[in-house]
Amino acid sequence: MDKTAQLTLGLLKPEDYRQTRKTMLEAYHGAGYEPWSQRHIERLIERFPEGQLCIKADGDVVAIALTLVVDYDKYGDKHTYKQITGNYTFSTHDANGDVLYGIELFVHPEYRGLRLGRRLYDARKELCENLNLRAIVAGGRIPKYKEYAKELTPRQYIDKVRSREIHDPTLNFQLSNDFHVKKILRGYDPEDTESKSYATLLEWNNVHYEENEVLVGAIKENVRIGVVQWQMRPVPSLKDLIEQVEYFVDAISDYGSDFCLFPEYFCAPLMAEFNHLSELEAIRGLAGYTSTLHDTLREFAMSYNVNIIGGTMPEIGDDGKLRNVSLLCRRDGSTERIYKVHVTPDETSRFAMAGGDAVRTFETDAGTIGVQVCYDVEFPELSRIMAEQGMQILFVPFQTDTQNGYNRVRHCAQARAIENECYVVIAGCVGNLPRVHNMDISYARSAIFTPSDFTFPENGIKAECTPNTEMTLIADVHLPSLKTLHSQGSVQNLKDRRTDLYRCELIKKRKG
Repeated sequence: MDKTAQLTLGLLKPEDYRQTRKTMLEAYHGAGYEPWSQRHIERLIERFPEGQLCIKADGDVVAIALTLVVDYDKYGDKHTYKQITGNYTFSTHDANGDVLYGIELFVHPEYRGLRLGRRLYDARKELCENLNLRAIVAGGRIPKYKEYAKELTPRQYIDKVRSREIHDPTLNFQLSNDFHVKKILRGYDPEDTESKSYATLLEWNNVHYEENEVLVGAIKENVRIGVVQWQMRPVPSLKDLIEQVEYFVDAISDYGSDFCLFPEYFCAPLMAEFNHLSELEAIRGLAGYTSTLHDTLREFAMSYNVNIIGGTMPEIGDDGKLRNVSLLCRRDGSTERIYKVHVTPDETSRFAMAGGDAVRTFETDAGTIGVQVCYDVEFPELSRIMAEQGMQILFVPFQTDTQNGYNRVRHCAQARAIENECYVVIAGCVGNLPRVHNMDISYARSAIFTPSDFTFPENGIKAECTPNTEMTLIADVHLPSLKTLHSQGSVQNLKDRRTDLYRCELIKKRKG
């Protein structure tokens, strides 16, 4: 697997057949399955193009999910694979049906560690909701059953898988993705010798039935944000720090979050290794870990299917200057670097840190976002420029040692939410590092702030953490409410600006 590959979720095309065949051969190696023919794939795409999903790594197909829409009453709970697919003609597809039926899903073995199967299942759920179908149904293989067939009935086998006495990779995966087993199908697929021709009849119920009308891939309206209020604690090694990072990413991802925000300098515990050095040398020693942490965060974003704003870390540029950098890791594998523009007097005197020169927004699959690092949020010009670029959510990783410093960040962040009619999310570190000479105390109360109007909380606070306590914060924000606010709010800060009298603009640096 190429760890630098960019992952994209999209619709399968006829020209993708060669890679589809190659991936299926790898996925079912040793199982005795013949790959889908080009005619089958083309017919599926012709009948139901939006239901044939794939994930590509730098353009190569590495995972597939094939589906039909069926009128389920015509087949009921005692059908076979041939019946549900119309003997592989897919004539059973009915655009007016009520159930999304999964007929195939496979992942290239080299990419199974990235949870691509879960991403495809999530895409199917989104498609089911947006097509306003009542459920997803599938006949699930139980490939390990052949090892237990002499001693267990299919029902006993499934019960033991549920109770974790037996690990069946396929069934365990389906159960963990909120599918339930309705019954056991006998003779479902005679070619499936590993499952002894049995299958589980799986169902996932769409609780939003009759509510949505938009197809998969539509711009999100409700965006779920996860915030990590990070405890500064001694760590023996980089590996231990990464394990803690993964714990939070995993937890926030489990709640279906679109974003995961870490604080500024969350990697500071690693500075203990450099206590014997001067402050200037110690921060540059810490910068030696930045490249590895960036690669790790990018992998986690893809693997856990969540956009990560990776706090900040020190980075030594090609010009030899030290800067404070945040990393946006999109879940498709693409990344963006955001450099702290305004360096604090402390960072200048202790670390000789330089500031960045770019002010811009970033497009994600969950809205247009901006990132400002700590001190930057205290300069309203930056946020206003981003608002003019269409920013909907501003993320602010910060690290403050005193309540005075924290209150500066907090109150300025709340002001940015009101004056720019956007959501602002702040995440800070808490606790102490008694054995780290150059980064010893922290104070924070991470939060999600909103504009102040009738649609939003009256105090402008969507959610906030307990002060100075390690925890996660997860909340939803509604992007269309911002658009309504821009044109129909009690006051309209962006619309009512006197641009005939004043303006805020970005001055581009000239070369030479």
